[in-house]
Amino acid sequence: MKSVAGMWSVQCVLIAAVVGSAACSVGGETAGPAKSDAAAPNAVPVTVAPVAQKPMPITIGVVGTAEAYSTVAVHAQITGELTSVNFTDGDDVAKGQVLFALDRRPLESALQQAEANLQRDLAQAANARAQTDRYSDLVQRGIATREQLDQQQTNRAALEATVAADRAAVESAKVQLTYATIAAPIAGRTGKLMVHAGNLVRANDATPLVVINQISPIHVSFGIPESQLPEFKRYLAQRAIQVEASPPNDAGRPARGHVSLVDNAVDQTTGTIEMRGTFANESRQLWPGQFVNVTVTLGTDPSAIVVPTIAVQTGQQGQYVFVAKTDATVELRPIQVARAAGAATVVKTGLTQGETVVTEGQLRLVPGSHITVRTGGGGGDKSP
Repeated sequence: MKSVAGMWSVQCVLIAAVVGSAACSVGGETAGPAKSDAAAPNAVPVTVAPVAQKPMPITIGVVGTAEAYSTVAVHAQITGELTSVNFTDGDDVAKGQVLFALDRRPLESALQQAEANLQRDLAQAANARAQTDRYSDLVQRGIATREQLDQQQTNRAALEATVAADRAAVESAKVQLTYATIAAPIAGRTGKLMVHAGNLVRANDATPLVVINQISPIHVSFGIPESQLPEFKRYLAQRAIQVEASPPNDAGRPARGHVSLVDNAVDQTTGTIEMRGTFANESRQLWPGQFVNVTVTLGTDPSAIVVPTIAVQTGQQGQYVFVAKTDATVELRPIQVARAAGAATVVKTGLTQGETVVTEGQLRLVPGSHITVRTGGGGGDKSP
């Protein structure tokens, strides 16, 4: 029994020695670096950009709708059989180009009949004039009565009126005959053909034969907030206002035009005022009915404070940026944005030229965070 107790005593002494040695090791050389790491702040890697002061265009960005410069629904003005269609759906047509032809035969017959009636009544009117002249002579010689002369004069006047009506009927028949040929009233692009040769078309039917849209030039309708109307009018009084329009997802150059209409009242429902821009649209970049991004250029601010748009953040208190300070920390700076112009944002208040703002890495930052600036080439980090 003593031997067993002695063994347990030796084991306890050994365990205590091992634990003590480990404790000394942790409290000595190993504990030093861990304590140093805890004291150093964790630097957040970010990218930055300087605050610039440079000329910037004063613009208003809105969404608009492209509209045909002119639209004409082509209808038949007479009833008849459609004998030919001289274009294909979607063709570009010139003003005056023949689009449709109707059966001319009934109209030609009507014209011939009107002309025949005119010739008949011309002959009768000539005879009535001759009779009137004879009766006038007979009255003077006492052979005919005054009453007979009056009757001849009445017949003459009636036949002359009939001749005038016949002339009008001939002109009307000629006009009706011209309606058998339907020409394009404007230059433009045709839409879907609504009727084909062989069909009977009716005068002024509710359904047009075809619709023509003039798209070169073209209009774009848009509205700007009424709060920006005073500034707009100030620049409009100085010069023509330029406007650009481009369809969504169009990587090409935007179409350029000018503001051609400012409506005479603000729409109280939307709080905007309707405007219209006119574009040459020679390349057919814009299409009627299409939604487009519109940029109205009012003028140029010669000394605008500009930051990259990606630097601007939005919080509960409004818009802000993180400003990189010389001690490698950041400051949350509230700003007031004047306008955004693509990748650049013009700041109205809150920043000055020469300051540096964070453009990437903002989500990991809080006021006072330490930062490490990532270089553009990936060659390492540096402090601001």
